[in-house]
Amino acid sequence: MRSIWVIPLLALIICSGCAQYKSNQVSPEPEEIKNYDVQTSRTPNLLDGSEGSVRAPHPLSLADLRAKYKSTFLLNGSPTKREVALTFDDAPDDRFTPQILDVLKKEDVKATFFVIGNRVEAHPEIIKRMADEGHVVGNHSYNHANLPKLSNADFRNQVTKTDGLVRSITGYKPMLIRPPYGNISEIQIQWLASQHKKIIFWNVDSLDWKGLNAEQVKTNILSHVHQGSIVLQHAAGGTGEDLSGTVHALPDIIKKLRSDGIKLVTIPELLDLREGQ
Repeated sequence: MRSIWVIPLLALIICSGCAQYKSNQVSPEPEEIKNYDVQTSRTPNLLDGSEGSVRAPHPLSLADLRAKYKSTFLLNGSPTKREVALTFDDAPDDRFTPQILDVLKKEDVKATFFVIGNRVEAHPEIIKRMADEGHVVGNHSYNHANLPKLSNADFRNQVTKTDGLVRSITGYKPMLIRPPYGNISEIQIQWLASQHKKIIFWNVDSLDWKGLNAEQVKTNILSHVHQGSIVLQHAAGGTGEDLSGTVHALPDIIKKLRSDGIKLVTIPELLDLREGQ
């Protein structure tokens, strides 16, 4: 009788062992997985985030662009030269621009005007007057576009079309350009550099486009100006903008700077540039 029960019992033990061996080979026990998770959670995190989040490309700021393209992107002259450049944007119009030209002529001051192409088309006689009276004419786009929003082709057309209009009147293609709103992208700077142009910003802002009165415009300029400054004003504006503050402040600004021994010059004179004529 014992022999009858021994064989089935041995078979049961063997099969049970095989099943246990197979189970151990296929997957670990749940406790082992849990212990692995706990171990990895103890690894210190990266202080400033993952590689991907930090190394993702970001556009350079205007300050970064000025530093990177310092021979092309300019906002002041040498602080050792007792010179200041007066610059005027958005010209020409038939209201404020002639008044500003009248003041400059009376005071015998040469300035730099950054002009808009479609306004050059509307008032070519004023551009001719600028050139005849010794002012420098720079490019301020064809229709005051926000340049970084444009395609490469449209951006280049804004520049070249305005260049052609200025050249047809003055006899030279502008070397100087000032982007509307002070906005420009790196790829646009690179193209302008390839065309041997200089991007002219400023380090004294009159804020005259806000409709300030003459006293406010004078304060904004004279409280910040120093040797080598490039001063931003406007000789025309958008619909409804009043620039009479600039017109009325200009004679006093000129007199004050001269009394301080400052010579008023054009941008090419301030920066020792050839005018590209």
